[in-house]
Amino acid sequence: MRASDNRLTKKRKIIIGRSDKADFPELYLFDIDVKIDTGAYSSAIHCHNIKIIGDAGQRKVHFNLLDPSHSEYNEKEYILPVHKTKRVKNSSGESSERIFIKTKIMIYGRSIPVELSLTDRSEMKFPVLLGRKLLKKRFVVDVSKKNLSFNQKYDQPT
Repeated sequence: MRASDNRLTKKRKIIIGRSDKADFPELYLFDIDVKIDTGAYSSAIHCHNIKIIGDAGQRKVHFNLLDPSHSEYNEKEYILPVHKTKRVKNSSGESSERIFIKTKIMIYGRSIPVELSLTDRSEMKFPVLLGRKLLKKRFVVDVSKKNLSFNQKYDQPT
């Protein structure tokens, strides 16, 4: 089998634009603006008042979402299990310890597991950033496009 034949048998990747809107059904968040960032490894969500509660065996994280563009989500409070903590470098190259939660994202009608780091993105345009770990083996990014999944969601016949 030639290398080119092998490529044809692999699952086709979906084209995603530089930004989109996605749902996080387990968090009851819908049509949230997301930025696609191939330069970032992990994904992140904008929040504040981040506090770990509980002991080492039952650690949970308390946080508030902070998204003034969605008044129904602004200051929404969560208490969820801590998935992991990890050192992450931001776009300025500064490293900090971040708390990650695990949830699902709905994009292109598909439910995909996603790890989200909790961080203050108030200086950023988008409340959610999707990094390479989520994109890998699923999507190809076309930076000339945006809202492809969102448009497909609402272009479906009813």
